[in-house]
Amino acid sequence: MYARVFLNKKEEAELKQGFPWVFDNEISHVKYDSEGGVKQTSLAECEVEDGSVVEVFANAGAFLGSGVINKKSKITVRMIGTEHADQIMADPQAFYDAKIQAAYDLRKLHYNIKDSYRLVYGEADFIPGLIVERYCDVNKNVYLVIQFSTLSCEVFRKEILHALRKIIKPYGIYEKSDAPSREKEGLSLRSAWEGEVREEKIVIRENDVLIEVDLANGQKTGYFLDQKDNRRYVAGLCEGKRVLDTFTHTGAFGLNAVKGGAKEVISVDISPEAVELVNKNIELNQAGKKMKAVCADVFDLLKEYEKNGEKFDVIVLDPPAFTKTAKNIEKAYGGYKEINLRAMRLLNPNGILVTCSCSYFFDSEHFYGMVMKAAEDSKKRVQVLAKFGAGPDHPVLLGYPKSEYLKCAVCRVI
Repeated sequence: MYARVFLNKKEEAELKQGFPWVFDNEISHVKYDSEGGVKQTSLAECEVEDGSVVEVFANAGAFLGSGVINKKSKITVRMIGTEHADQIMADPQAFYDAKIQAAYDLRKLHYNIKDSYRLVYGEADFIPGLIVERYCDVNKNVYLVIQFSTLSCEVFRKEILHALRKIIKPYGIYEKSDAPSREKEGLSLRSAWEGEVREEKIVIRENDVLIEVDLANGQKTGYFLDQKDNRRYVAGLCEGKRVLDTFTHTGAFGLNAVKGGAKEVISVDISPEAVELVNKNIELNQAGKKMKAVCADVFDLLKEYEKNGEKFDVIVLDPPAFTKTAKNIEKAYGGYKEINLRAMRLLNPNGILVTCSCSYFFDSEHFYGMVMKAAEDSKKRVQVLAKFGAGPDHPVLLGYPKSEYLKCAVCRVI
């Protein structure tokens, strides 16, 4: 018998709606086989080995699905399927083949073989903790950057890698399992080629713009693919415009603006390494006559531009997450409001502000409320022309709100 995890009373509602996690304080008791027969204990006394597949039940006994237990984590069980454990473990390879195939089939509805996109998006693709980016370089070689961030996918590492090789047939796989969150799962950090060593730096094509991606040393999984469609939309607003692209990282918004016909683009980042990469991408796209990279603190530069009377027609604010916890929302609110207020002051009449937040905790209510207060304090009126999230390679799983994190608002500032 596979171990059975029973929830406290009335704790099953979220799981029934699709939420994929069971927290330690939601568990009533665990039943499992032991030498003396079936044993029932509290979670604290449970002897079930971490990484085991367990079945989850409501307190009254209704079966809810199967997951992987990890007593080292506050997220004690991560759900991997609605099937019983014996069905999954009868052929775990077939189980993960089917999951990877389903994720790939979903992306093929929206992208072609030359596109780069997120192939697996963790819980939203029903493989908790697994991120897989699919990059296609200009030579049509397919690379995968893969991140195992939880024990629930680490224990099926062999099956997942086999499925990816079988279905995607990549030229190279780089594993970037180096997020500090792995240590909370009791896992060591790992960053290396899986199998044959390939080029670490490649060039991909996004919206007909060339972008260098550093698979090994780029932020997170190498490049932020979630704004691809939004960058294409914004490019269509930039013809003949002076554009300020802040927190630029690789220069992608700025380069898309150049492709859209911008007359001048200034792309800003505080990181010298990022600015060096932006300059490489400017050269790759022969955009040097229209675009330049500036190494500066965006907060300070916006103040300086305002003091000097600089004006722009389009400003892009695409900062990193100002908060990664619910505790720091108020502090984040201040940061977001400041850059939005100053950007509104720098825009010409009827200018376009593209403002973003990638923090799940800074939700839509906080985000659009902040934009409204920034407009009020800058004595501007704002029309929201479009609201975007991440692309279709980042599906939103109903019942799991963390899968919907990106806010991108295109505004006209009057």
